[in-house]
Amino acid sequence: MDNLMKARETDSTAASVHKPRWWLRVLLPALIIVAWLTAAAIGGPLFGRIDEVSSNDQSAYLPASAESTRAGVLARDFYDSEDIPALVLIVADNGTLDQTQLDAISGTAQELGGLEGVSEISPPIPSDDGAAVQIVALIDSAGDTTATVEAMRDLLGSGPAAGLSAYVTGPAGLAADLMDAFGGIDGILLAVALAAVFVILLIVYRSIFLPVTVLITSMFALCAALLTVWLLARSGLFLLNGQTQGILFILVIGAATDYSLLYVSRYREELLQYSDKWQAAKKAWLGTVEPVAASGGTVIAGLLCLVLSDLKSNSVLGPVTAIGIVFAMLAALTLLPALLGLLGRVAFWPRIPRFDPGSEGEEHINRTGIWGRTVGFVERRSRPIWILTTVALLVGAFGATTFQARGVPDTDLVLSASQARDGQIALARHFPAGSGSPATVIVEQSELDAIVGLFAADPGVDSISVITSDSPSGQAPISPDGITPLGPNRDPEPTVVDGRVLLQVTLSDPADSDEALATIERLRSDARQVAPDVLIGGPTATTLDTTIASIHDRNLIIPIILIVILVILMLLLRAVVAPILLIATTILSFGTALGVSAVVFNHILKFPGADPAVPLYSFVFLVALGIDYNIFLMTRIREETRTHGTHQGIVRGLAITGTVITSAGVVLAATFAALAVIPILFLAQLAFIVSFGVLLDTFIVRTLLVPALALEIGPRIWWPSRLARPKPRYAVDAQSATAEASPPDHPDHAAPNWSAPAHRARN
Repeated sequence: MDNLMKARETDSTAASVHKPRWWLRVLLPALIIVAWLTAAAIGGPLFGRIDEVSSNDQSAYLPASAESTRAGVLARDFYDSEDIPALVLIVADNGTLDQTQLDAISGTAQELGGLEGVSEISPPIPSDDGAAVQIVALIDSAGDTTATVEAMRDLLGSGPAAGLSAYVTGPAGLAADLMDAFGGIDGILLAVALAAVFVILLIVYRSIFLPVTVLITSMFALCAALLTVWLLARSGLFLLNGQTQGILFILVIGAATDYSLLYVSRYREELLQYSDKWQAAKKAWLGTVEPVAASGGTVIAGLLCLVLSDLKSNSVLGPVTAIGIVFAMLAALTLLPALLGLLGRVAFWPRIPRFDPGSEGEEHINRTGIWGRTVGFVERRSRPIWILTTVALLVGAFGATTFQARGVPDTDLVLSASQARDGQIALARHFPAGSGSPATVIVEQSELDAIVGLFAADPGVDSISVITSDSPSGQAPISPDGITPLGPNRDPEPTVVDGRVLLQVTLSDPADSDEALATIERLRSDARQVAPDVLIGGPTATTLDTTIASIHDRNLIIPIILIVILVILMLLLRAVVAPILLIATTILSFGTALGVSAVVFNHILKFPGADPAVPLYSFVFLVALGIDYNIFLMTRIREETRTHGTHQGIVRGLAITGTVITSAGVVLAATFAALAVIPILFLAQLAFIVSFGVLLDTFIVRTLLVPALALEIGPRIWWPSRLARPKPRYAVDAQSATAEASPPDHPDHAAPNWSAPAHRARN
């Protein structure tokens, strides 16, 4: 043992004498830092300009084959512009509206029509109960819809007159509230995420320089990723939305920090073995690049599976987040080594690692430390551990059957205060709840009477109008008896384009309600019987088609991701059993996270449901990122198995990787939890599911279940590779060789030998 330690010390000392060349020590790091500074200088200012290449309009992300998309395309032929309706609702606080109030409302309507961005305004339309008035304002979609809505709300103020309350709702109002909720992405989201990561890194490293260096690396990676994504979106390759933007920010910060943790851990190891900081940096880089590239490549492959989605918001998320992972890897493997190479041991102050060859084994594998005790517990109780944890996870996963992912009303998307939501509630008290958000129906002129008769008899339909140029408002009421005359001598004719007519159908229920969605489904099904080519679009139909596309994507993408990651794991680990084990435990972890989340959402937070994309996004991030830690663990176990056998390889691999992987898991969970500061239901749910799932995977699955199962399976876990085949065991040390009466036949039956020097990590 002493001879071995001396040999290693001699080798390390000799190696430290031969420093890397000058260009490798000084010039290359300087060029790397300058390159990243340039990328950050260009990409940094784009944080405030991301809205130039983004849209939160659901219809923009539907496939061209969706019925509402096709209806929307044909509907453009009936209008001079593509305006977004805003519904102004004015309600008497007590009783009915008097004449003075009605006169004030008329004056307010004229003022609203004069605002920039308002292309057309309707006259005030009183409710049947006389307590409210609605005004339909068409907002130019080419302008700033949010700014126009805010101007309308400012004009309305506390109400056109005393005793009145005013709301701006409808599609434009809802879109404005949604954009306002996303407004914190550039500021508060980043601030909270970075603060959380900084605190965790301070606790992990107990150093001020390392957390700052790692955060600089993460932010520079985000700037470069944002620059690339912004340029691609600006060129028209894809369109961003607020959800994709927030996920990109969090994913890059979390992934870059995780990869940085791996490099820092390895760099600290090598500083113990080499007196020269550049030699240590070189060895650390060589030991880190393979696992980071393998794990990052697996994540990228999983994310890119999203490009097969029908919904563009899903298909765009794949390449956007893949770009983020690429820059997270590049920053951790280039910028961070350059910065730490310049700082050297000072970066770890005040806990500076001193040159101490051979100390790595004692540092990582210590039966008295937390990971030493954890490993000992798993080793002694492997069978009860994997049985109990599996049962507990299965119980939690049972709750996934109650996860409600059938979509939520648009009014429930924003968790913070929403004037549009309040307006929709008030609207339903005085007008047909679907007012301001009618369904659009494109029908052949020859089939008009049949469709009108069918729709008028449906209980979910309140009224029907037809587009006509003979009416000042551009439309006229229509019933099975025909178009309602506009005067004694005015019989309007419907506008006909290519033999088609456009109807607007006002629903009895709120446009974003489950009842309205059911009405659209029913109307589509019934209409096909009398008019096979009829198309039904509008806000409710768009929501329905989005839900259908999301469910299709979820059912298609999840199996594909599993297959892709399974194949990659088989190639990385050169085995079949181990990858199947990792995939199975990851699926179980995801099911438990979803089940626990269902209980929290349904019974504690009382959420109205979830978007169908929530399980898909959660699965993508939990599986793609969760498998990361299993890759780090199993590749290290495989490396240790080559020398110490499977049993000791598992024990040593878990002990050596425990601290860094746990730290990485906590960092990733904290960054995803930061999404909850954005008051959007989708992001809040994603934040909880992914954060809880990552912690579950980090502390239970990767720490207890996977090692316990691996110990139970033994060498067969590497089947069909050579590591699974019986072979003669080498002597572990002189004492064990002397003590044994007959030579054992396999290294996996060897007793634990904690005094054996640990081979330096490849992970």
